[in-house]
Amino acid sequence: METIALVKMLAKLAQSKGIKIATAESCTGGGVAQEITALAGSSVWFECSFVTYSNEAKTQMLGVPKELFVSDGAVSEAVVVAMAEGALAKSAASLSVAISGVAGPAGGTAEKPVGTVWLAWSMAGCQTEAHCFHFSGDRQTIRSAAIDEALKGLVKQLSKSTV
Repeated sequence: METIALVKMLAKLAQSKGIKIATAESCTGGGVAQEITALAGSSVWFECSFVTYSNEAKTQMLGVPKELFVSDGAVSEAVVVAMAEGALAKSAASLSVAISGVAGPAGGTAEKPVGTVWLAWSMAGCQTEAHCFHFSGDRQTIRSAAIDEALKGLVKQLSKSTV
């Protein structure tokens, strides 16, 4: 599905349920927020975006515990879950998405090669969901794929929500 179609579907669902959305982005650098706010009227349902590229920013802005970076690494389930939950805690949103990954071309390891991206979706009153993706391609392709998966996940969360 085309990105704009995903955003329009997300807008319809968020508005019908009276939900505000926040993003907590690292490797996508605010790309999800950019796609959302490209749609006129998104201020009705989009609350805010935290672009937390450094570990320090993740800790300061979202409350990610410093020890998670040591025990799990910035690109991990534990960190994106903490980011997603922190975005809810630090905003008036009731649904968030968080993204942390290795977009490349450098920075990959044997355990976390370039293209490894963790995403988490958190909704007030529900269990936070996280998934690891392994995208291929150059930096822009990986970032675009992560943005699309983030939007698909937000649509999925709202589609199954009874709020």
